[in-house]
Amino acid sequence: MSQKFDNLKEEVLGHLKDQQHILLATSEEDQPRVRPVTLVCLDGKFWILTGTKNAKTQQIQKNPKIEFCLLFQKGENRGYIRVTAVAKIIQNRETKVKIAKHTDFFDEFWEDPDDPNYTLMELHPSEIEYLRPKEMSVKRFTL
Repeated sequence: MSQKFDNLKEEVLGHLKDQQHILLATSEEDQPRVRPVTLVCLDGKFWILTGTKNAKTQQIQKNPKIEFCLLFQKGENRGYIRVTAVAKIIQNRETKVKIAKHTDFFDEFWEDPDDPNYTLMELHPSEIEYLRPKEMSVKRFTL
């Protein structure tokens, strides 16, 4: 990969925090559905913790293609990162425990990692669209 691509990727990833609010888009038949969720970044991977019976979980089981958007601000200027990805529901208990222990809000929603209403999703990005603050044209690249 080129140095320019590596620098751009590093710049984009620099905006991602350990846990932050994003807008997650799924699809329900032919209708897009968007909602705020918390994105967890750990070990260079992206995770979403959610309820097993939630609409987004049901939608992702039918169609795992998703997008998420992170809005951010630098000074008075705003930018965004939009990511196209595939969501995979994780069943591995060790991974579910690790992410649960890492996530600040876990105890607010679930009793423990074995709670049947706890669903963990790993997001596998394929494309990123990036708009720097104070710029008008987006940068787009595939991973």
